Amino acid sequence: MPLEFVAAPVLASAGLALFRHFEEGTCPKRRLAKWAVYFAGVGLTTRTVGRPWSLLWTFGPFALGTVFHLSWCARHGIHPLTAEPRARYRALRGWPRQP
Repeated sequence: MPLEFVAAPVLASAGLALFRHFEEGTCPKRRLAKWAVYFAGVGLTTRTVGRPWSLLWTFGPFALGTVFHLSWCARHGIHPLTAEPRARYRALRGWPRQP
């Protein structure tokens, strides 16, 4: 079994388990669509353009996402691991205030 077919679900499961609370205000359809595009991309790149590109597709979004996340948090004064101050984080995401 190719590495990318094992690594993609492992990375997705770890991401969902570790970072789910940061996506609490995101609509479920959008969260599902994000993962559907990711898994479809893994399958399509593996079958069409080959393994090096599929490994890039498998690991690339996580690397780019990490760089974007760290820079966005630093620019907006949000702690990248705890999303503190939480009220500011929710406001920047456009979510309603938490009760």
